[in-house]
Parts: sequence; C-alpha cells; structure tokens
Amino acid sequence: MEMTLIVLIGAVAAVLANMNIAVFNDGLRPIVSEHTEGRLTRRDLAFTAFAMSFGLVIGFGIPFTLTASIILIHSILLGTDIIGLMTPKNKWGTPVAAIIGGAYGAGLLVGLEGFVKLFEKLPLNFLPAMGQVGAPVVVTFMAFPALAVAFQFSVKKGLLTFIVSALVRQLAVFVNENKFLTFSDTAVTLNQEGMALITGMIFLLVFAMKEKKEEGTSIDLAAIFSDKVAKIRKNVVFFMIIGGLIAAATNLAIMAGDPISLNLLADGKETDAGIAAAARALGFIPLIASTAIATGVYSPVGFTLIFVVGLFSPNVWVALLAGVIVIFLEVMLLATIARFLDKYPGIRNSGENIRNAMSKLLEVALLIGGANAANAIAPGFGFFFIAGTYLLNEAAGRPIVRMAVGPVGAILVGIIANILVAMGIMAIPPQP
Repeated sequence: MEMTLIVLIGAVAAVLANMNIAVFNDGLRPIVSEHTEGRLTRRDLAFTAFAMSFGLVIGFGIPFTLTASIILIHSILLGTDIIGLMTPKNKWGTPVAAIIGGAYGAGLLVGLEGFVKLFEKLPLNFLPAMGQVGAPVVVTFMAFPALAVAFQFSVKKGLLTFIVSALVRQLAVFVNENKFLTFSDTAVTLNQEGMALITGMIFLLVFAMKEKKEEGTSIDLAAIFSDKVAKIRKNVVFFMIIGGLIAAATNLAIMAGDPISLNLLADGKETDAGIAAAARALGFIPLIASTAIATGVYSPVGFTLIFVVGLFSPNVWVALLAGVIVIFLEVMLLATIARFLDKYPGIRNSGENIRNAMSKLLEVALLIGGANAANAIAPGFGFFFIAGTYLLNEAAGRPIVRMAVGPVGAILVGIIANILVAMGIMAIPPQP
C-alpha cells in the first residue's frame, strides 16, 4: 500500500504540473500563469522550474527525509513540478510525465529504505544520532505564535503572548504531575507543548481579528479573477484524488507536510504533529488562496489541511475519504475564503508572519539539533564543523538555506567520520 500511494502521488502530481493545473512551489504559480497566457515559452518555463526547485529538493527536502526516514512532501512534489513542466504538454508528454513522476516517487521510497540498510553496514552507523536533529524542534515549535505576534503587532504583545503560553505550558505540566484530571481512575494527560501552541494561536487570532479594512477600500479579488476561480473548480476531481492520496500517506506516517510535524511524527507524537500541521495550514491559507485566485493555478496539497486530517484520522481509509472531502470543500469555498480575508486584513497578513516565524524558529532549532547530532557522531569535531559551515555559508551568501545547514552539516560529519574510522584515525564513539 505504501508503494502504491507514493507512486500514485508522484504520477498525479506530475500530471497536474504538466497540464498547468497545479504546482507545489508557491513561486512557480505566477510563472505557470505567464505561460498559460502566452507570455512565456514552455522551454523557458521548464528551465525556470528547474532553477527554482532543484536546489530545494537536494538542499531541503532530501536531508529532512533522511534524518527522520519519513518523506518530506517537498522531496516529492518539488521534483514532480520539475518533471511535469519539463515534459511537453501533449498526448504523449502527459503520460510520460505520469510514468516518470510515479517512478520518481517509487525511487524516493526505495532509496529511503536502501539508505537505512546502507547505514547499518557503515563502520559508524550515524543514523540513530541523526534523530537529534529534530529534537529541539519538538519542544520549541510552541514559541512561533508569539514571534508572529511580535512581527505583526509589537514586541510587547509578542512578549505577552510568549509569557502566557509558557505559563499555560507549565500549568499543564503541574496538572499532569498531580493527576488533577482523573476520570474513572484514569488520568488524562495534557500535552504541554500543544496547550502552549493553542494559547499562542488564540492570542494571534484575537489580535488579527481586531484589524478590519476601512470602508470603501475593499477589492473583491474573487470577482475580478472569476475565470481563474472557475478554472480551478473545473479541475476539482484531480485535487480530490491527490488530496485523498496524500492524506492516506500521511496517516501511514510515510509522509509529512513540513519539518516540524515530520520530526514530531518521527518521535511518535501524532497528536502534536497534527496540531503543528494545523497551525502551519493557518499560515498558508492566505498565500495559497490569493496566488490561486490571481493565477488560476492551485497547489496539489491545497491549503495543507489534508496533512491535518491525515494525522488525526483513525485509519488510512478514513484519511483517504477525509482528504477527498476537505480539498473539495477548499476549492468550492475558494471565493468565499478570499472575501473573508479581504474583510479581515489582519488575518490575511498573519499568514506571512506565521510563515516567517516558523522559518526563524526552524533555522535556530535545526541548527542546534544539527550541532547536537554532529557532536554525537564526532565529539568536539561536530560542533566545530557545524559552526564553521554555518559561518562560511553566511559569508558565501547562503548557497544553502539556513534551515538546511544543520541537517546537511550533520550528514557531512557522518560521512567524514566514517572515512576517518575506516582509515583508523578516529575511534567509534558511543552512539545514542
């Protein structure tokens, strides 16, 4: 079932990109629209897609996939964007895109299993140590609503949000330790990070709802781009298919929609992963809705809510059905969502701030996690290598995105450590 789901996801996503219906890379949607309207050639579109997505696959998607042995959605869908847009859009090009996309998905899954077996045969199996890359993410993701509030409203309000969130977290710890929530001799355990995150999101939404657009300044984007909305609705069946498939794959824990939920899922915290995915979806709704309406090109994951239903569904079949229904409702309500966001600009603007806050948090958490993993692989040398790699990357103008420096650096340390062990220069340190 796992292989079938991944192959189908790769095939359908490649076809959606090939037919100019949907692409995963947010920055590609306006460019695909330029092509469909005749202002950009297919050849230029293909080269642009490759330039924009290939580096993210190699430097972002694959490292996170390897650290958790769970496929990060970027690994597969950024690749299918390239595959779909580089194959001709004709009667033979579209089937070829489906075949290559399916093979690419299968290659990712088989390659992931192969990597696990390969690690076991190395002189120094550093895969267990790589689990430390995501450890800081698990406990720090609750802070991003406070940072988003600080970005959008004020540092004072951000500090207030952070303090209250921290107090709620510790209150949850106190309640759990003293078993205050006990029903029929069964103690209910509150998730402390989840409670803190929910508290922070409540603060963010309350502040955002207070910002209303001035009378007479409203612009009905859905009405202006009604033909683009109609185009997306016409292709709703395609979105329902891939939405159900991705929700099912997420339910089986073979796929995750972002690094935060991926690391939580790898740690066995499905509920926390679902909460994190829901918070992330809130930040992506304004971006995806506005770019979709303006370009007529949707995202194969919709508003990313399919990851949420996949994580909270009791089994794979419920997840499949829920994914189909959720993405259908998203498409049908696209115009209504656009009007709501236009009425509350604070909520629309909060999307950008949520994404920025998550990025900043991940940059710090993954750098710390990467350093801890690297130091577990090669004590002393690991810290030195990660610090040096980070600073040199900054000096070089960040050819590797900051978020990926920690995971990529830890993998490089593992490779170097194996070479040193094989040469007899380094002893095998105790691994976690």
